[in-house]
Amino acid sequence: MSADNDIITVGEPMPRIAGIRHVHDHVVSVTWADGPRQGITENVDLTPVIMQYRFFQPLRGDIGLFASVQLGEDGHMLVWDNGRIDMAATTVERLTSESMTNAQFQAFLERHGLTLDAAAAVLGISRRQVAYYAKDRPIPRLVTLACAGYDAWQARKAA
Repeated sequence: MSADNDIITVGEPMPRIAGIRHVHDHVVSVTWADGPRQGITENVDLTPVIMQYRFFQPLRGDIGLFASVQLGEDGHMLVWDNGRIDMAATTVERLTSESMTNAQFQAFLERHGLTLDAAAAVLGISRRQVAYYAKDRPIPRLVTLACAGYDAWQARKAA
């Protein structure tokens, strides 16, 4: 058996970012080059990772440094400070999956037949916040995760 034609695949390929742009604070606009989000541009809040790991401490209080973000290694990572600080595209993709657009939030409400009042009770937020998120306000990560938890809970109940 010849090993010349053998292809070994280990897990999913790493996501690749085609473009990056600083939006504000610790939010970047990411355009995906490969993977399930290929061709999509979305804003990603990197705050949860930046505040969690000591490695990113220089980025916490220096928005100028954070704004200098660039692509590294063929789009497989973000880099700052000439490569001294980096973040894998897989981390960015994970944070993206923990975020929700206003359209996705509206679909969540419709999928579960939730009124503004019912959604407020389910998610533990005010009716006004539900209305804002269904319209045009950025949706916090905690609300996104609460929606995912509610989806999973409803799926378990249905099974």
